Amino acid sequence: MMLRSGVMNVVLFAGMLMLTSGCTKEHDRAVPAAPAVVKGLVVDTVHVQDVSERLEMVGTVKAVNSSVIAARVAGTVTALMVKEGDRVRKGQVLGSIEAVETLASAAAAQAGVEEARRALDEALSRRKLADATFQRYSRLFSEQAVTRQEYETRQSEQEVAAQGVSRAESRLVQARESARAAVTVAAYTKMIAPLAGMITNKAIDRGATVFPGMPLMTVEGEGGFLLEVQAPETLKGRISTGKAIEVVMDGMTAPETGRVVEIVPAIDPASRTFTVKVAVAGKGLRSGSYGKVFVPVGSVKGIVVPKKALVERGALNLVWVVDQQNIIRMRLVKAGRQIGEQIEILAGLSDGERIVVSGVEKASDGGKVE
Repeated sequence: MMLRSGVMNVVLFAGMLMLTSGCTKEHDRAVPAAPAVVKGLVVDTVHVQDVSERLEMVGTVKAVNSSVIAARVAGTVTALMVKEGDRVRKGQVLGSIEAVETLASAAAAQAGVEEARRALDEALSRRKLADATFQRYSRLFSEQAVTRQEYETRQSEQEVAAQGVSRAESRLVQARESARAAVTVAAYTKMIAPLAGMITNKAIDRGATVFPGMPLMTVEGEGGFLLEVQAPETLKGRISTGKAIEVVMDGMTAPETGRVVEIVPAIDPASRTFTVKVAVAGKGLRSGSYGKVFVPVGSVKGIVVPKKALVERGALNLVWVVDQQNIIRMRLVKAGRQIGEQIEILAGLSDGERIVVSGVEKASDGGKVE
C-alpha cells in the first residue's frame, strides 16, 4: 500500500507540472509582442488623378553637320593619315591618291600656259614691227614716194598683226583656265577634311583602287545631333517647330527635354508618317544610336507615387503600405512609365491608401509608424 501511494504522488506531481507548463504556453500566446516603432518616416495618401497619356516613337540619331568624302579622281590610295575615332580640323590632309594621268594632265596644261605666253610675246613683236613699218610707209605715201598699193599692203599687215595679238591673248587666257582646272583636278588626289569633327567611318585602306564617286570616309562635325523620328499622320498639327518635347536617349534612364527644330511636311504614302527632327544633347551621342520621343496625346485616370517611394528588389517593384493601425506592410506593385520624378502605378494600390514616401530605407515589415 505504501508503494502504491508513492507512485500516485509521483503521477500527481507530474500532472501538475504539465498543467503548469500548458498554462504558461497559453498565456504566452495570448499576449503577443508589441510591434517595433519606426521613426523618421513620411507617410502620404495616394489618390486617383489625371495622368498624361503619351505616344512613344523611336528614332535614329544623326549629326547636324556630316560630310562624306568621296573620290573625285581614279587612282590608288597611297597614304592614309587617320583612322576611325580620330578628331580632325578643317582643311587637314587625311590621305592621298596616286593618279598619274591626272598629274600628267596638270603638267601638260601648265606647259601649255608657257607656250601661249611665248606665242603672245611673238605676236606683240610682230605687231610692233608692223606698226613701225606702217608709220614709215605713211610718211613715204604722203611724200608720194610709194604707191597706194604698197601703202595699203603695209596697213593690212598692221591690222593682221593686231588680230594676231588678240588671238594670242585669247589663247593665253584659255591655257591659263585649262591649267587652273587641271591643277584643281590634280588637287583632288588629296583627301581634305571639309569640316572639323571626328572620323566616324573609313571605307578604304592603303593600296585600294578608287573611282570617282566612291565613298572614302565620313566626317561628323561637333555642332550637335538630331533625333529623327517618324510621327504618325494623326499627330499632324500637334507638333510644331520650337516645341519642347520629352526624349530618352539610348543608355540614359532619366528623360530629358529636346526641342523640335524641323518638321518635314511631306507624308509617306506607304507608312502614313512624316519626319520630325528633334535637337538633342548629351555625352556619348553618335550617329546611328536610337532614342525615344514621347508626345502627349491626352490623359487617363491613374495613380502615381514619388520615385523615391518605390523599392526595387531585383525585377520586383514594391512599396511600404501603412494600414489603419499604422502598421507597415510591404506590397508588390506593377510600375509603369516614369513621369518626371514620379512613377505610374498600374496595379497594387487603391485610391486612399497610405504609403511611405520618404525614409523607405528605415521601414520594416510589421513595424509601426510613430
